[in-house]
Amino acid sequence: MTYSKGVNGVFRYYCIAVGVIIVDHVVKWLVSMYMTIGQQITVIPGVFGLASIRNKGAAFSILEGQLGFFIAVTSLVIIGIMIYLHRVYRENQFLSYGLALVLGGALGNYIDRVFKGEVVDMLQVHFFNFPIFNVADSLLCIGVAMIAIDSLRASRKDRTGIVSPES
Repeated sequence: MTYSKGVNGVFRYYCIAVGVIIVDHVVKWLVSMYMTIGQQITVIPGVFGLASIRNKGAAFSILEGQLGFFIAVTSLVIIGIMIYLHRVYRENQFLSYGLALVLGGALGNYIDRVFKGEVVDMLQVHFFNFPIFNVADSLLCIGVAMIAIDSLRASRKDRTGIVSPES
């Protein structure tokens, strides 16, 4: 059985997305079970810690209270990613891995919003004074970065005719 042809080829990317969802929800469950809301634990002083918060908005708590909007938009994004993944997975593994991470991250937070009305956030970077985020957010951002890199490589190829290693 080969995983590079047909439906089986795209299966690996869905496995990655499911893996993201599982890791995200295990961490969220652990934080929900063993930390009180508002509790903070320093892991590396001045650098990184855990904090148990709930986010009813999007990134950085923007548009708080717009649950229906988030569910609708995320539903469309998830469908779009799945359609696009089915179109590109044979030709572009790098882009497909990025799409799988975005899909898993989006679904991880989507599940929280649908079933809890809020997202559990817990990762805190102190030295940037960055908003608290979660595993799904992290992997979604890595996926977006991979998609951007792929887009830049494709743009460069179109302008110069130079083919990069993954194209």
